[in-house]
Amino acid sequence: MKSARVARGGVIALGLAVAAAIAALAFAFWPTRSATPTLLDRATLVPAPAPRGSHHLTLPNSTAVLFYPPTMHPVSGDSDAVSAARLGPDGQYVLYLNATPRQGEESLQNWASYRLRVLRSDEASRASLDAAAGNQQFRGGTGSCVIDHYVTRVLAHHYTELACLVQGRTGASVIVAAAPTALWPSARAVLTQAVSGYTVR
Repeated sequence: MKSARVARGGVIALGLAVAAAIAALAFAFWPTRSATPTLLDRATLVPAPAPRGSHHLTLPNSTAVLFYPPTMHPVSGDSDAVSAARLGPDGQYVLYLNATPRQGEESLQNWASYRLRVLRSDEASRASLDAAAGNQQFRGGTGSCVIDHYVTRVLAHHYTELACLVQGRTGASVIVAAAPTALWPSARAVLTQAVSGYTVR
């Protein structure tokens, strides 16, 4: 995948049984506080420390810290960003987390339209907004968030993501938590928990 600007490449379609088993294995090692966390339509993300055993990556500019479960591992990407992923047996992404410093004209006010515009202008053949909310509280700051789904131009892979622009005292950054759309119902809890633990400075 690409950085928070937009996921790069694609996920080869997995059989539903295999995908479910992979997701279940990933989530078993990182307990969630709620099996069905509330997303953007109702008070959404609640800032909270990452679960015991979590690992973390700090943005190179030191403005934010991304926490991720031990079943995910750091992956390479843009030099100013940090990413972690869970891979399937075919080597493709099953879970993906990324944090990137604010890049340009995105703001807490225009975040929903900006995110979709970036997706559509880069590698998504189409992108649709599922939910959005502003004034979301984070550890150390405030953010605007969206849930959207999109289809990549290459190989037409389907993704769903929770993406937030978060403003801290020293800077703004974007956190993206994504999974293949077919896995989103089971991936949502663990990815939302990672976003809830995102810490800005």
